[in-house]
Amino acid sequence: MLIGDIMINKINVAAIQMRCTDNVQENIKKADMMVRDAAQRGANIILLPELFERQYFCQERRYEYYDFAKTVEENDAISHFKAVAKELNVVLPISFYEKDGNRLFNSVCVIDADGESLGVYRKTHIPDDHYYQEKFYFVPGDTGFKVFDTRFGRVGVGICWDQWFPETARALTLNGAQIIFYPTAIGSEPILECDSMEHWRRCMQGHSASNVIPVIAANRIGTESVTPCEENGNQSSELCFYGSSFMTDETGAIVASASRDKEEVLIYSYDLMEIEKNRFSWGIFRDRRPDCYFDLCEK
Repeated sequence: MLIGDIMINKINVAAIQMRCTDNVQENIKKADMMVRDAAQRGANIILLPELFERQYFCQERRYEYYDFAKTVEENDAISHFKAVAKELNVVLPISFYEKDGNRLFNSVCVIDADGESLGVYRKTHIPDDHYYQEKFYFVPGDTGFKVFDTRFGRVGVGICWDQWFPETARALTLNGAQIIFYPTAIGSEPILECDSMEHWRRCMQGHSASNVIPVIAANRIGTESVTPCEENGNQSSELCFYGSSFMTDETGAIVASASRDKEEVLIYSYDLMEIEKNRFSWGIFRDRRPDCYFDLCEK
């Protein structure tokens, strides 16, 4: 990749794993500190978790939480991290609750290293499960699967539930992504008696391997509890977010891994030209047969 008169092959990517509270400014301050730590360690692109500005409010249904949504121009985290991206010369995909007229989205604004917004991706797949009640808050995204041409590479972005769908990673790769980023908020599975962490990882490792592209997932940690009140129908619940943020190489192998319960900054170096060489050598995109895949859209 040519940056000015300099050819850049290797980039350093970071994934931030953090605990989130119901205090927006407190969360932004912590995220700022961790972003600066990553930049000091050489990171060029830094991923924060999904909706890191506050607690995972989708655990309960409360009409007043619609007020959390703000436009790109008004959002606190985006305004803050535009200045940080410019100061540190880093790319920052920022997850936020977006208001667009009468519609509300779960979105990511990609901020380039000059502090300018490259645009917004809106979450395509919206879950509706026990305590992951996102359909109450978000309209399904209308942007399609977007790739952003940043100073340090072509970045594809999906958001949490998007990462379970192979179509997301394939579409992003076909659209020219060199690396795929998934800001995430996932943890304990209410009602179901299972620990989904390994399943969650294997899904993305498979997408990585099948498309010969690195995947980065940044999750939150900590237990977040709901206190019964009239506004939420006296619901009482809690989610324990299991962290385990990770990064793969282009073969799907995990090359950096976080714990389940600690705030951490993961960093790994990628050689974009070598990855592209490997993708061509496998012949996956040479041999694929879109003319035979009608069932994917018809069923």
